[in-house]
Amino acid sequence: MTTLGDFSATGIDGTDTDLSAYEGNVVLVVNTASQCGFTPQYQGLQELHDTYAERGFTVLGFPCDQFGNQEPGEDAEIASFCERNFGVTFPLFSKVDVNGDEAHPLFQWLKKEQSGLLGGKVKWNFTKFLIGRDGEVIDRFSPTTEPAKIAGKVEKAL
Repeated sequence: MTTLGDFSATGIDGTDTDLSAYEGNVVLVVNTASQCGFTPQYQGLQELHDTYAERGFTVLGFPCDQFGNQEPGEDAEIASFCERNFGVTFPLFSKVDVNGDEAHPLFQWLKKEQSGLLGGKVKWNFTKFLIGRDGEVIDRFSPTTEPAKIAGKVEKAL
């Protein structure tokens, strides 16, 4: 059976990250963008991260430029923007595709596990996937779902 720990990704600082480092944690994987109407959700994501980090929860942010060219910057610019404007301390990764032939393997798996309303596609920026301590996908949330609305599910998973 495939779990989160079977994947790796490039950190926003260029380092290779084995996602097995998050095994045993509850994780929220989010595709993000700096110039999206949902960009203010970074604040709510950081609040979730701050509230539950000590209990074994983390947010993993994956910038994506596939929706309306809303993440045009380079990795260093994205990291700086997130830290400066939203105080983001949760892990960010290098820009990825979430749909299509070049979709990152993590997102291919997430979409297979929770296909959503579009039948296996990510609809837009700030689609969220909640992963349990066992590394399996628990739920998927639409871009319009505010991070605070996910707190109950995070609590239950913890």
